[in-house]
Amino acid sequence: MSDKKKDTKKDIKQNKAMLAYGVIQLGSAVVSAVALVAIALSFCSLKKESKFFNECVEEMKATGSPTADAVRFCTGG
Repeated sequence: MSDKKKDTKKDIKQNKAMLAYGVIQLGSAVVSAVALVAIALSFCSLKKESKFFNECVEEMKATGSPTADAVRFCTGG
């Protein structure tokens, strides 16, 4: 009888440990997914910013400014 009780307690502890491990794994996967979404959204804003910068440089070059002066103007320098 006492062996069965010990085995049952051991099984319960193992099940709790496995449940905790699964929850931790799932939590880390969610955190990773959220981080990847944040990185992707930051790339979208970076793409827009670079598009505006390139348009600014092209406009300045069209007015006859050298490329270096156009880049300096567009960066605010």
